[in-house]
Amino acid sequence: MATKGHLFIISGPSGAGKSTILSAILKKRPQLRYSISYTTRLPRGNEENGVDYHFVSEAVFRKKIDEGEFAEWAEVHGYLYGTSATYIEEVLARGLDILFDIDVQGEKRLSAKYPEAISVFITPPDMEELEKRLLKRGADSPAAIQRRLKNAKAEVAQAHDYNHVVVNDDLVQTVSELESIIEQASSARVL
Repeated sequence: MATKGHLFIISGPSGAGKSTILSAILKKRPQLRYSISYTTRLPRGNEENGVDYHFVSEAVFRKKIDEGEFAEWAEVHGYLYGTSATYIEEVLARGLDILFDIDVQGEKRLSAKYPEAISVFITPPDMEELEKRLLKRGADSPAAIQRRLKNAKAEVAQAHDYNHVVVNDDLVQTVSELESIIEQASSARVL
């Protein structure tokens, strides 16, 4: 019987540093596959279609919902985000591990479909630091930042639902901690 890959679900509030952490992990572990979500929001900065996200219109996204193409989908910060079910199954069937960067709603749905998934919640040291990071990023209006901070409080309150919680206070340490979680699970293959 072939070995099956693992799902690693990474969540955390906007500004917690997930993208930076995951980029470092993927550089260190090129055998990991990254699940590129579909979204209805516009690209930010240097984001590329098909690399960072699959940017689609709301009509296209809703058609994919109707056709059952998503393993999970949710509305987050006023935009729709979803994960391709076909992609997940193809990667797992090849015995490869797959890394997800999804919100708490998506984690609940994916974990329900894939109870063997390993979930990790990345949190900032505190809300003041999170606000500084969001302001420094310069990608959102003051109203959007306040909405993200409000959502962050609700998300952090759900961190106890995850297998692991990692505080991103020091990037090198955080990457090392997440890498250890992945290594430990990857060394225990599922048949």
